[in-house]
Amino acid sequence: MDMLIMQISLFVLAVILGVELITKVPATLHTPLMSGSNAISGITLVGALLAAGSGDVSGVWVSILGMIAVTLATINVVGGFLVTNRMLRMFQKR
Repeated sequence: MDMLIMQISLFVLAVILGVELITKVPATLHTPLMSGSNAISGITLVGALLAAGSGDVSGVWVSILGMIAVTLATINVVGGFLVTNRMLRMFQKR
């Protein structure tokens, strides 16, 4: 039970810190910072794949949550690359 409370507290702290950091970033820096975070999303995708493929050892819930994490991380990575591509096209000469 203590571990669950600690994990929930860490999650809430991460959400609050994330919201505070994102709201303080100026609009001109937001897209380059988000495109730079695609590498971190790639690491998240690897972790999600490991969780989804853990199989018999951890049970069905870990596989289900891992599958959801793989889906969300993939959406994040693809969306990040699309935004980066669009941003780079804005700086090309016509």
